[in-house]
Amino acid sequence: MKDAHISVRDALYEAPGPKTRKYIVIATAVSLAALALLVFVVVRQFYRTGQLDAKYWSFLARATTWKFLGKGILGTLEAALAAGAVTFALAFLLMLGRISGSRILGGISTVLIEFTRGVPTLLFIYFFFLVVPQLGIKLPAFWKIAAPVAISAAGVVAEVLRSGVNAVPKGQKEAALSLGMSGRSVFLKVVFPQAIRYVIPALISELVIVVKDTTFAYVVNYPDLMQNAKVLISNYDALLSVYLVVAVIYILMNYLLNKASAMVARRRNSPTITPQQN
Repeated sequence: MKDAHISVRDALYEAPGPKTRKYIVIATAVSLAALALLVFVVVRQFYRTGQLDAKYWSFLARATTWKFLGKGILGTLEAALAAGAVTFALAFLLMLGRISGSRILGGISTVLIEFTRGVPTLLFIYFFFLVVPQLGIKLPAFWKIAAPVAISAAGVVAEVLRSGVNAVPKGQKEAALSLGMSGRSVFLKVVFPQAIRYVIPALISELVIVVKDTTFAYVVNYPDLMQNAKVLISNYDALLSVYLVVAVIYILMNYLLNKASAMVARRRNSPTITPQQN
């Protein structure tokens, strides 16, 4: 029996031969040399313009700076988790409408899914920031970022959930119905739990996008990592150092989420195609 975990590379390409491997090694070496040269040129330019002076970096050694950045990280995680929870709830409803079999519900759900997938997240944020208050609805800055990010991601997650539901063998549903279970019980107790098992890696990957979208929190003045970074830049006039540190933090956060996705996929033995792990 073949391993259920098939790498994208193995699924799309044959194993490279000796000559191809030689070309790959040469191309990799040339690319790394070009990258090293580019880094050298950039660093030298920063040095010439004084961007590497101690005054632009020394404040990063202070505990108060990292405490301030830590509050921003906490704000980012809180907004991302809230947006993720709302996204899942909205996506579940849209998915139910899409598979309900009703032309009206299916049509409405399809329109909403395509609308949320097609509109940029920033436009949703501006709507909550500029239009919603004019309607007499006052929302805290937290929900002015969490709600639009959730709406923006809901359509994609709804399609992910639907693909998981469609991946469940129909025979299991038919067997459960033959035992006298109601259609609702079959879906909630048999079909949907298996669908979630199939798509957990994709859901965690979508959470990475949600985290990235929270960087727009500066629009609504919500104190997330990016907003706090802008405060540090304003106080110390240190654009390069602050943005470099913040970029590393975001990379680490998203890397940990991706590793969590791969770990969950392995533990649950999800029958999906996953990138090859070294």
